[in-house]
Amino acid sequence: MAHTFPELVIGGVLFAPFVIYLVMTLVIIMILRPLLLLVGFAKMFSHASIAELSLGVTILGLMMLLF
Repeated sequence: MAHTFPELVIGGVLFAPFVIYLVMTLVIIMILRPLLLLVGFAKMFSHASIAELSLGVTILGLMMLLF
């Protein structure tokens, strides 16, 4: 059975790319959120949560494009 997507096998368990992207998303959120609080990101936007989400989606999109 041929797969058209790259997969990762950990301990005999096959993980599809969306699982890897989910883990990357959680890591980005855990790292990005305290950093944005430290630099005062929320004060620059009227809807800071939407701006944070947009920044996270942009970073994920760039990572998928580059890797």
